[in-house]
Amino acid sequence: MDIDLSTTDVRTTNAALRALPAGTTARLVNPAGKHNLAVGLTEPITVEIDGTAGYYAGGLGKNATVLVRGTAGWGAGENLMSGLVQVDGDASQSLAASAHGGTIVVRGDASLRAGISLKGATVLVGGDVGDHCGFMAQAGTILIGGDAGRGLGDSLYEAVIYVAGKIKDLGADARIEDLTAEDVELIADLAKRHGFDHIDPENVKRVASAKQLYHWGSP
Repeated sequence: MDIDLSTTDVRTTNAALRALPAGTTARLVNPAGKHNLAVGLTEPITVEIDGTAGYYAGGLGKNATVLVRGTAGWGAGENLMSGLVQVDGDASQSLAASAHGGTIVVRGDASLRAGISLKGATVLVGGDVGDHCGFMAQAGTILIGGDAGRGLGDSLYEAVIYVAGKIKDLGADARIEDLTAEDVELIADLAKRHGFDHIDPENVKRVASAKQLYHWGSP
């Protein structure tokens, strides 16, 4: 099933997608950077966006697989509950913001604040991430195949960030910890499952909370 976004508006398109039965595959052609594509999906369907998506692609959904065959704007996979959102190119700011579950994959680079306020999802970025990745991430996993910018993991809670490349600097209350056998096994599984062959699971940095911000200290 193809939907041509040069002749169909986004609201009508999303309504048609939400009406599809489980197991259906739909392709959105001529997306031309339109915002809010494939949002609020609830059934296990597959949606292929054949080109560049604008803001919030694949957000607010569960169960579905959303494949962006290009780049994505702000907030791809925002507030995802389950399922998969995959971007073949680069992603702009606030990737996977407040995502509760599911998996968000970017094969290229991600801009500022990837994984901001993450609440349980798994986020994989094949390339580099910009500043403040994982800011106030409460739960979940972030795996970065390239380098990380400034303020990595600022004000982390229970989320864990793995970085295969260099870290410019850590944010408040973030620290580098020793990898465990469970960490290596998890990274190896994620890398294999999503084709991130450039990641060596045993040569990745683990960044987690130092837990000094959990409670107010005495003056």
